[in-house]
Amino acid sequence: MTKAVQKITLSPSRDIPFDKLVLSQSNVRRIKAGVSVEELTEDIARRGLLQSLSVRPVLADDGTETGKFEIPAGGWWFQALSLLVKQKRLAKTTPIPCIVRDAGSDILAEDDSLAENMQRVALHPLDQFRAFVSLRDKGQSDAEIATAFFVTPQIVKQRLKLASVAPALLEIYAEDDMTLEQVMAFTVNPDHARQVQVWGVIHSSWNKEPFQIRRMLTETSVRVSDRRAVFVGVDAYETAGGTMLHDLFQGDDGGWLEDPALLDRLVTEKLQAEAETFAAEGWKWIEVALDLPYGYSQGLRSLSGDPAPMTDDEGAAHAKLLDEYRALEEEYAGQDEIPDEVDTRLGVLETEMEKIETRPLIFDQTEIGRAGAFVTLDRYGALAVYRGYVRPEDEPVEETAVQDGTDPAVAGRGDDRDLTYGDGSAAHGGTVIMSGGQPIGADLPEDEDDGALKPLPERLVMELTAHRTLALREAIGRSPDVALTLLLLKLVTDTFRTSSASSSCLEASVRHVYMSAQASDLKDSVVAKRVDERHAEWEADLPLGDDAALWDYLTVLDQGSRLALLAHCLSFGVSALHEKVNPYGAGISAGGLTRRMAQADIVGQAVDLDMVEAGWEPTVDTYLNRVPKARILEAVREAKGEGTAQLLDHLKKGEMASEAERLLKGSGWLPEVLRRNDLVALEVEDRAEGQGVDAQAADSVSEADLPAFLTDDLPAEGASMLAAE
Repeated sequence: MTKAVQKITLSPSRDIPFDKLVLSQSNVRRIKAGVSVEELTEDIARRGLLQSLSVRPVLADDGTETGKFEIPAGGWWFQALSLLVKQKRLAKTTPIPCIVRDAGSDILAEDDSLAENMQRVALHPLDQFRAFVSLRDKGQSDAEIATAFFVTPQIVKQRLKLASVAPALLEIYAEDDMTLEQVMAFTVNPDHARQVQVWGVIHSSWNKEPFQIRRMLTETSVRVSDRRAVFVGVDAYETAGGTMLHDLFQGDDGGWLEDPALLDRLVTEKLQAEAETFAAEGWKWIEVALDLPYGYSQGLRSLSGDPAPMTDDEGAAHAKLLDEYRALEEEYAGQDEIPDEVDTRLGVLETEMEKIETRPLIFDQTEIGRAGAFVTLDRYGALAVYRGYVRPEDEPVEETAVQDGTDPAVAGRGDDRDLTYGDGSAAHGGTVIMSGGQPIGADLPEDEDDGALKPLPERLVMELTAHRTLALREAIGRSPDVALTLLLLKLVTDTFRTSSASSSCLEASVRHVYMSAQASDLKDSVVAKRVDERHAEWEADLPLGDDAALWDYLTVLDQGSRLALLAHCLSFGVSALHEKVNPYGAGISAGGLTRRMAQADIVGQAVDLDMVEAGWEPTVDTYLNRVPKARILEAVREAKGEGTAQLLDHLKKGEMASEAERLLKGSGWLPEVLRRNDLVALEVEDRAEGQGVDAQAADSVSEADLPAFLTDDLPAEGASMLAAE
């Protein structure tokens, strides 16, 4: 016999005047949490009640109804209504929609109150993001949405930005397979295809932190703090059509510039425009470059100018700053610690005084007509101008030398040479503005990439050997004994071998070796700074320009200082540079290049040269992106073993180079052109002796040390082979 289903009876609803309602002591909510009463009050005033109150009749002692109703569920709404009544925005007798529970119900009042609070389903954040988008699409502004939901307009912008992430990624977030912080990171780049691509790379990786997502999404962009962006300015970049990336969820220091090519063009154009303004000063040439190479003024004579005098206003400003500086120093002279704000003020005063004290140089106008200037950027993005450099071919010559053609500086130049007038000025058709050694507008040859697996690209070898030459120069400069031996080698060779005649009284000289091919970071390297500092110290002490005074100075130097000066001077003639071999006689021969490199290796052993300590390391820019994949794998194999190299084998060139840089960092690995032959021989012997257990241990791979994405695309048998190795 079928049992009849018992029908459910719901509690009736009715409107009850507000002054008949009271709070129930059975309400379980005791702690204030969530939306404030004031915010809920304003929301009710705007849209009215969204739900009825759950009430029960209040009974007298004899069990009869008193006409009052208590509220065990909905007390927060009642308090908001009470505030509206208190503010006289709601009448005391206003009917309030209520669900009336039977006074004799078996369900306790506390039960209703607890259920009403616990059975609420919180809105998924993604639903909130999409709801904000819907409100905006239907005409509400960000400010109106913010006012309606008691949040700031910035929060509304953030929620709308989150909703703009690629739909495929939002679905992953909806399934809780992505964190909110990761979704926030994806908002930094609006390109949906790129967002999905990045997630495809990192979703199974060991590193899928938000910062990694941001880094990958902005790796082709330029930070606002980049010196190029500082020089051009974000406003000029955006006016030219450039787009920006911004992170609404983290401080991004102004964001990223998304079009590096446009930025570089604007930098070049602005530098050229700046150069044109300096051309009015009368310089014969101006060289424009984003980066000046190390030794850019090599072989050029530097003009000596007189500092421009201070104007009356500048003098008065400097005196005022100095008085304040001295007053603060005297006030806090006897104290152990100076307050931070005072210390900051002293720093500001020092900077302002230094600006006034740094006077522009005034050059002789005749000299300006044959000299030039360099226009570039400093490391902070400010314009840097270095004036007053004369090229050898622009040096003034005596009239008789020009007439008979005996001066070596002009011999053979014919009608192409600059004419020199009685006042020493050169005739030319205005300032020539150059970039890369070529007049602006000339077609520059592009480097060819033949894609050969070996040998290393010649340009790269030249840059690497420039690093080695500078490191040798620094080492010899602090090694008087080695420098003396090297000088003796030169003298013995010249004495016992036939050598060409020279106008010098001694067949020994130092010819500054200029590195025509060099990496952009060479001038900022550790060894470059050491050489420059040592050179500046000697230059400050030497009485240059007066041979008699210089001779007297050198004769009274102690032996240690003489040897140190000898080492420093001799170091500038050191060359371990690889150059293109010319079989037709001009330049260096193949045999000469071989002898140079062999001799440089001998000197490197003598000074215990270590290119790792000299600051060189294999990075994407200095090596890994400049060579084929086979070379990258060879480097990782030599540094980390065959197993690690195999894990990189399936990657694309860019990913392989980036991952190889991480793996090689701190390993001490060097390409063959930077290695010392004596150390290479020792390593070969050590490897021969260490074969067996040690060799196997060296080739072992710990998956904990490698990103997971490196093994994702490998076949299963590949992993087994690695384990077997």
